[in-house]
Amino acid sequence: MTLRHLAIFIRVCEENGITAAAKKLHMTQPSVSQVIQELEAHYQTLLFERLGRRIFITEAGRRLLRYSRNLINLNLQTEQAMRAFNEVYHLRLGASITIGSSILINLIKHITENDPSKEIFSEIHNTSELEEMLLNDNLDLALVEGEIHSEYLITKPFMDDELVFIISKNHPLANKKITYDDLAKLKFFIRETGSGTRELFEQVMHQHNVYYQTGGIYNSMEAIKKAVIAGLGVSVISTEAIKDDLDAHNLIAFTMPDLVFKRQFNIVYHKNKFIPPEMQEVIDICLNLKKELK
Repeated sequence: MTLRHLAIFIRVCEENGITAAAKKLHMTQPSVSQVIQELEAHYQTLLFERLGRRIFITEAGRRLLRYSRNLINLNLQTEQAMRAFNEVYHLRLGASITIGSSILINLIKHITENDPSKEIFSEIHNTSELEEMLLNDNLDLALVEGEIHSEYLITKPFMDDELVFIISKNHPLANKKITYDDLAKLKFFIRETGSGTRELFEQVMHQHNVYYQTGGIYNSMEAIKKAVIAGLGVSVISTEAIKDDLDAHNLIAFTMPDLVFKRQFNIVYHKNKFIPPEMQEVIDICLNLKKELK
């Protein structure tokens, strides 16, 4: 049975007659009668008793009327909800931990304030996890700091970034020129496997044969910064992630000769992804991020 059958049945009940219902529905009386007969044949029970020219709803008819009203109301709610959903563009946006901690919130605020028709659900994971989510269509876009390895994903650079060494302002070496021998004695707090920051750090350190000790592996930049501020060791971290800490003089940043940790932040999406205009607008905002967030 269709919703049309049920809607006509409800009208017959409300008008207490087929002729009156047909008039309200702008249908012919035989067409309305046929719908009632099809309902009775389908459910194999009488919905109305016919006494002369009048009809009276049966107990089975009353029960069907309750269900019919619920179904029609549910259908109306579904229509309203889905049409409202269609009026708002829903974007699933992922960010790697560095970008998520330093850029993501301001980006979402900028997008939604300028276009309330966009609703953004965001997640923060490391680069390898975001790559997997894009491949499985669990995200529409991702902003990552690490290298993307899948040939099925498109990457577009949107911002330059550089990592620097950080040390507590209270560390004995804070105000001295740190040497490679000093680095070898310090404990490094580093990111987890799958992190773009860790991948770049290890790549540069290994290329220059620089030995380092690992003091801890954290999947949180805030935890790493707290460990360094507490004087437990040092780390290498994005300049974007320590702006507030440098301004507050909690940390001191320093560089080492030959150890350059430069990279690009990338916006990433699946090459087979359909790009509606609303999603393209977000991509364009990301590609002009520094200008957009000024």
